[in-house]
Amino acid sequence: KQWYQRRVAITAGNYILSMGKKRKKTNIVDTTEIKKVSKTLSRGPALDVKSIQDKKLRRELIVKERQNAQAIRTAAFTQLLLPEDVGCLEADEGERTLKFKQAEIVKHVDISSARKHFSLTLPHHGPYKCAYSRNGRKLLIGGQRGHVATFDWQNGKLGCEFHVKETIRDIAWLHNRDYIAVAQKKYAYIYDGQGTELHRLKNHINPVFLEYLPYHWLLVSAGATGYLKYHDVSVGKLLVELKTRLGQPHAVAHNPWNAIVNLGHSNGTVTMWSPSMKEPLVKMLCHHGPVSAIAVDKGGRHMVTCGMDKQMKIWDARTYKQSLAYHTPRPGSKLAISQTGLLAVSFGGHVQVWKDAFSTKQKAPYMTHLVEGATIDALEFANFEDVLGLGHSKGFTSLLIPGAGEANFDALELNPYESKRQKQENEVKMLLNKIQPDLITLDSDNVHQMKGEDEKKPLDDKELIIKFKMKGRNSAKKRFLKREKHIHDSRRQKVRAALTATQQEGDEGLSDQPRTILDRFKYKET
Repeated sequence: KQWYQRRVAITAGNYILSMGKKRKKTNIVDTTEIKKVSKTLSRGPALDVKSIQDKKLRRELIVKERQNAQAIRTAAFTQLLLPEDVGCLEADEGERTLKFKQAEIVKHVDISSARKHFSLTLPHHGPYKCAYSRNGRKLLIGGQRGHVATFDWQNGKLGCEFHVKETIRDIAWLHNRDYIAVAQKKYAYIYDGQGTELHRLKNHINPVFLEYLPYHWLLVSAGATGYLKYHDVSVGKLLVELKTRLGQPHAVAHNPWNAIVNLGHSNGTVTMWSPSMKEPLVKMLCHHGPVSAIAVDKGGRHMVTCGMDKQMKIWDARTYKQSLAYHTPRPGSKLAISQTGLLAVSFGGHVQVWKDAFSTKQKAPYMTHLVEGATIDALEFANFEDVLGLGHSKGFTSLLIPGAGEANFDALELNPYESKRQKQENEVKMLLNKIQPDLITLDSDNVHQMKGEDEKKPLDDKELIIKFKMKGRNSAKKRFLKREKHIHDSRRQKVRAALTATQQEGDEGLSDQPRTILDRFKYKET
């Protein structure tokens, strides 16, 4: 027993001595590398807070600057742990990357990458629309003459194929690879993974464009009648109908950062819409002719527009100012932006891919391609793959674009290799984390600044008075009668005032004696 007590006392003393010693800090990661990565992730210099006199505003800005610095530092730490890097084409001296053909690229890549370049010849049902799933595994194509097909384009396995026997204007994937939306001649339809018709959306009349907002579970359609309609897919109800008053839009694209829908119109304007507002949030003049194509990058910083004036303009989506402009040989018909910031534009049968087009003005494109004897009708990059899909009048073509896809993926967000069980769990999580449509705003960072229930001030007795407004109290007829009554009352008051004045003048000349009948013949002095 004594031996045990002595051993406990010795260990406790050693623990106290070790707590008093100063431990040396060891840096696992080099700080210089973190600083280099932080510079690339930063959004500009910090604000000069000392010049602000308002104490409350200064305190809020200081907190925000600290949060931004902490976010940049954590992002820099995680970026150092990413295993893969983004590749690109590098030309030798005297060569340019835009001269490289697809056949040459296929010869010098591995077998798995070479299989991603293919072409589907379907001349009888084109032109075709194309859409990749969010994880980049599935491909959806739809011909204008009614042909629809889905398949795993990497393994070459066909999912479903059917013919709707009607004109198809646009196609879109829904929340997973088992549901698709098709904009047909008269209505919009929803089909499952086997090609079975599930729903006919009668409220979406003559749809021309379809967009799906994955975090809000909203299917957006823009029709030939000039209406923009939001349909909640989770409950199957039409959320709102917005009248644009600008006719049929020529281009539609949504901002992945804040879920704002951008519409391009025939008068050269671009309008930005939210389901909570009946009027456009922003209306900006972008071109001196009809807007033919719109695209927004995943960070929500840049918006690219093409017009019939042969101009491709890059706009700052936060300040709504033009940053750069490029000239195209012909009016651009379609636009697409990859995860790494590559910009693809098509005109006729030509496709140009621009690299670093948002930061500095480039003299020549990164890559080019020509689909002989065809007109390109759809452009889309595949997520997490260096692939660009082209839908044209002769079918579909898959191009290899080195450096287009994100090299590292977040399996909790989008997993290209998810199993059937993971897909089901992800669907339930997305439904539980569904964002309400009322939170769609231009500045999504201001959502957390709303006052909660505890921060609201208690109302006074005067503010608690509830006024019940009767139906029809403020109608046009009531307002007219009130105005007429006010005019008659003012006239009546003037007549009464004049009568009282004449009576007072007549009473001044009379004496206090009682009046008789003969007083009327008396002589009156003037």
